[in-house]
Amino acid sequence: MNGIELRNVTKRYGSDPSAPLAVKGISFEVPQGTLTTILGPSGCGKTTTLRMIAGLESPSSGQILMDGRDVTTLGPAERNVSMMFQSYALFPHMNVIENVAYGLRMGGVAKAAAHTRAADALRGVGLVGFDERLPSELSGGQQQRVALARALVLEPAVLLFDEPLSNLDARLRREMREEIRAIQQRLKLTVAYVTHDQSEALAVSDQIIVMDHGVIAQLGAPQALYGRPQSEFVAGFMGEAMVFAAVAREGGSVALGPLQFMPRHPVAPGAVKVAVRPEAWRIGEGEALPATLRKASYLGSYYEYSFETALGPVFVVSGDLARPLAAGASTALGLGEHGVSVVAQAPGG
Repeated sequence: MNGIELRNVTKRYGSDPSAPLAVKGISFEVPQGTLTTILGPSGCGKTTTLRMIAGLESPSSGQILMDGRDVTTLGPAERNVSMMFQSYALFPHMNVIENVAYGLRMGGVAKAAAHTRAADALRGVGLVGFDERLPSELSGGQQQRVALARALVLEPAVLLFDEPLSNLDARLRREMREEIRAIQQRLKLTVAYVTHDQSEALAVSDQIIVMDHGVIAQLGAPQALYGRPQSEFVAGFMGEAMVFAAVAREGGSVALGPLQFMPRHPVAPGAVKVAVRPEAWRIGEGEALPATLRKASYLGSYYEYSFETALGPVFVVSGDLARPLAAGASTALGLGEHGVSVVAQAPGG
């Protein structure tokens, strides 16, 4: 049975029927015991969708089901969900153990029992010995763990995350996303997770839903969305792919300027668009696309190059640290086997 199911859900703010829809008839499922990330740019409707799952917003139309039960008209307390916010929302005047135990105490659990369960939850997120500290005495990562423990201690059927890592630095973000994924898999939690960070989504998800202007642009496993984007928007949002005009030929190959490749899926002959990821380019290898280097940036473990070519500007990521190129260098570009996909038939193609 599915953990979460949305059926043709729409959301319009206000009572004016001419007001624009924030969410436009979306349907998807989050299977029980899995983690689904709702991904997209600001204003795409992802947070509104999460708030409707939580019961903090009511859909204008459609249904929301949890474990097969229609919860569309139920409030948050009747849905057995916990939500972790971007701001952590810890009570500044309560110490750590009181913050974690708060939801249990409000639910009628005795103080001693609530504190025992809170201590267990804190141990589960690797935070021992901090019970008496105030939130102001904790680092950002420690506050995040307290908020996670507070959500987990309620033993919810569904756990919701709204941009939970955006306030952390890069190293802590990586550590905490691994922690969240490990806890989710260990406890077999059903999780809906909102972020605008595609690397975060790729790292933690069983399923990714990419939203754009209130609709679902594409959903599927992380490998499918990265390896076979179905639109120019998804290709560009999932990893900085650049999109070029190309021609699919009768024999099945695709011509991208002077380069040719065989797509992994059959494509009808005619004009098409091809997405090429920065890591797909091979410098000085394969069939030649003449290129002149305009800009080089060293980022420690790789270089970022901006080339000028007959196809227009080309952005390349290269892990070849031994042979860096200098601005003004002339070379040739080829295509690797991965990171190249036909994303859409061009109009009239």
